[in-house]
Amino acid sequence: MLRHRFAATLALLIVSLAAVNASAQAKPYDPVALMTAQREAMKVLSFLDGTWRGSAWTMLPNGEKHSITQTERVGAFLDGAVKVVEGRGYDADGKVAFNAFATISYDPATKVYTMRTYAMGRHGDYVLTPLADGVSWEIPAGPMTIRHTATVKDGKWHEVGDRIMPGKEPIRFMELNLERIGDTDWPAGGAVPMK
Repeated sequence: MLRHRFAATLALLIVSLAAVNASAQAKPYDPVALMTAQREAMKVLSFLDGTWRGSAWTMLPNGEKHSITQTERVGAFLDGAVKVVEGRGYDADGKVAFNAFATISYDPATKVYTMRTYAMGRHGDYVLTPLADGVSWEIPAGPMTIRHTATVKDGKWHEVGDRIMPGKEPIRFMELNLERIGDTDWPAGGAVPMK
């Protein structure tokens, strides 16, 4: 019995020493380096920054096409390490018919951009893929995938949303055409001062 306790204690000591050794070899946590890498990666998405307005339509469940005026505002936060996005869609009478909020971040360890969205009572985290002149992201929805593709070039933002079922042609359910109308200091502007 004493031998079993000694063997168990020795095994625990070896595992503990291995963990300490691995921890000592790991890179120390460096928030400055992490945020620098995040800021550099977010520069790829700087074409999204600003305020945007234009026309959009979405297909309602009954098959009717619903048109709105869509606005977007995109700005840098945390000294450029994160992007913040708000989209608002207005009916002809000025009532807000659609409102969405998102953050876009970059993980230097995995080299992946992630977009966290909130819209219409739902939220989710999705991989955002930078393209040569825009971005795309996909939302898994059971057997269906919802793919958004935005092309942003020369002050124009064109985005489409498609429902994709395996073995079938994609079905377009939304489209927006925006023009850049200005800069924004949102969300960093207007922070609460120390005094």
